[in-house]
Amino acid sequence: MHPDHTEPPHQPPSRSRGGRRLRNTVVTLALGAAMFAAGAVMLAPDQTTVAPPPGQGRPGASPPRGSIEALQARVTRLPKDSGGWAALGMAYVQQARSTADPATYDRAEKALRTSFTVQAEGNTDAEIGMGALAAARHDFPTALRWARKATASGPYSSSAYGVLADAYTQLGRYDDADEAVQKMTDLRPDAASLARASYAFELKGDTDRARALMRRSLAAAATLADTSFAHNVLATLDLQDADPRAALARTQIGLRAVPGDSALLETRARARLALGDTAKAIADYRAAIAIAPLPHYLLGLGELEQSLGHREQAEAQYTILRAQDRIRAAAGDPADTDAILFEADHGNANNAVKMAEQTLRARPFVAVHDAYAWALHRAGRDAEALIQAEKALAQGTRSALFHYHRAAVHHALGDPDAARRDLTQALREPGFHPLHADAARDLLQRIDSTP
Repeated sequence: MHPDHTEPPHQPPSRSRGGRRLRNTVVTLALGAAMFAAGAVMLAPDQTTVAPPPGQGRPGASPPRGSIEALQARVTRLPKDSGGWAALGMAYVQQARSTADPATYDRAEKALRTSFTVQAEGNTDAEIGMGALAAARHDFPTALRWARKATASGPYSSSAYGVLADAYTQLGRYDDADEAVQKMTDLRPDAASLARASYAFELKGDTDRARALMRRSLAAAATLADTSFAHNVLATLDLQDADPRAALARTQIGLRAVPGDSALLETRARARLALGDTAKAIADYRAAIAIAPLPHYLLGLGELEQSLGHREQAEAQYTILRAQDRIRAAAGDPADTDAILFEADHGNANNAVKMAEQTLRARPFVAVHDAYAWALHRAGRDAEALIQAEKALAQGTRSALFHYHRAAVHHALGDPDAARRDLTQALREPGFHPLHADAARDLLQRIDSTP
């Protein structure tokens, strides 16, 4: 429901320090073998593959190459195989991202550290894994340090440049991210690099180029994870372009290929909500949460239930969110944007401001600027909120929620014309949020009826 993709998840070419832009020729590059793993912009070391989701293997068959089971057997047989330990660590990272089980991150780190005990220097695969693990934990400064090590030890590893691009993106260094994506694509124009190039265009609002690149990423897909990720991004782009029917059709195609994919179920829920089918939207949210109780699934369902007047059902989701955030806070980790927005809308706005400030110090990404803006607005600090809202939209991102947030700030500051422009942009996607979409329509009507 809320854009927090590391998802995740696309930006047009931006001017780099050297004046170079991400080249348009990336759209027509040949497609290589895909190495893109489950979850937003995460990838496996170059020699690994991604296993099918649980339950999709053949009964009695050997574990698929690249699966956790196969990799565990490999390191048991070859305990001095640094590459095997690195591949197992990355597989655990992927599993943790799809299951929302933080304990799996600890298993990932243990496997990766073991890889380093076998090969301390020049261990590019383990360095890539540590960078991906840090990114999955939203520790992007650490991810950047590992990515730099990986590109130094493996200058021809496209995966190393993928982790570098992810870190730069989340740290708000978009020109550097463009350079890393271009290098990744030059080295290997596969599903992973094309997906990142697509994200580079989406982040700056060029959904046509983002869609073209993601279609090519889909064509290059070599695993079920590649396939489901590409279908999900394409459906999300359809929602951004106010075409929920196309998004619904795309998620149906994806779920036929990868039944039970939680990300596709959540996106299908949003498509159905946009089409007014709230009963099926709720069912899809519940199915996604049963697979992986990720915060944005819980928040999406809770706010949908609240919009329908189902206060008890909404509160059940909010209770889980609060419990998750207590665990996060106890560990001293920065909050995700979903937690910040939840606290701003359903908790204490001043606490949300503090959470956003902590997160922004380590992750000055557009979605964090937006969450900070909204927290400041809810706390009555609209002059400061406008500065953050402008930063959230400075790249050209076509987020309906970002535009609604800035509209509310403009209105609070007495600028109805600016608010109208943002509301009109937000309502291009009429079902962008179960609560705020109606609030956006009401605010626009009040502005238009004011002499």
